[in-house]
Amino acid sequence: MIGLLDRPTTGKIFIDGVDTTTLDDDKISSFRNKKLGFIFQFSNLLSDLTVLENVLLPRQIGGTNSTAEKDARDLLKAVGLEDQINKRANKISGGQAQRVAIARGLVNNPSIVLADEPTGNLDSVTSESIVQLMKSMAKKLNQTFVIVTHDRQHFGDVDKVITIKDGKAFEGDMPSEMEVLA
Repeated sequence: MIGLLDRPTTGKIFIDGVDTTTLDDDKISSFRNKKLGFIFQFSNLLSDLTVLENVLLPRQIGGTNSTAEKDARDLLKAVGLEDQINKRANKISGGQAQRVAIARGLVNNPSIVLADEPTGNLDSVTSESIVQLMKSMAKKLNQTFVIVTHDRQHFGDVDKVITIKDGKAFEGDMPSEMEVLA
């Protein structure tokens, strides 16, 4: 629902003060491109495009601006891939592809970043740098990261943890210490 991929049957979804349930399909697509970043469990890169071109895709869809390429290059540098910019996506490792996907999810400076196992395919050193990058971006750019993970301890201190167990949502890490959310 937060990703605006499904519509609620009841209730409303507000993002940045906008009631998204009133938007038509075209406006939802535009809003999603501007306000939401997605980092999927699998990178979903376009193999025939270069690393830089993959990162630039959301900007091209939304209409590029004069800083698009610089922003994409800066993000690729931040995820440690400045030396891979001109390689085709099908010529980089799985871990590198995931870092490209993270840069792509951040390139439009979204208000909310939805990340599904963003470090799942990365080694521990790269995972730690990516976690720190996401935390830094969240603070620096006032972004909200919603991260789905089976590796909670890897993310350390975060603002809020919601654990889902047996179809019920709990606030906190351990079900025995949690209060069921309404």
